Amino acid sequence: MLGKQTQKMIFPYKTAYDEQWDETWAADWKKISEIFDLIDELESTFNTLEVSVLRELSQKKLIIDLQKYAYSLSVWIQNKYK
Repeated sequence: MLGKQTQKMIFPYKTAYDEQWDETWAADWKKISEIFDLIDELESTFNTLEVSVLRELSQKKLIIDLQKYAYSLSVWIQNKYK
């Protein structure tokens, strides 16, 4: 007979709902990670462009605003699944 710890490692979910919740959380977190990756890609693209100082400042502000938005989403996701 398996011990309680071994049983938890084999099947960590008590109900099917717990498993679905875990998959939903993983999908949501994957989206957040993709958003952060896209922001990093956009920032890299901006860094390769030759633009005026005013345009460069606008691009930096856009990146900061996008990062703040993505961070807010990540906090919301964390609070949703507490």
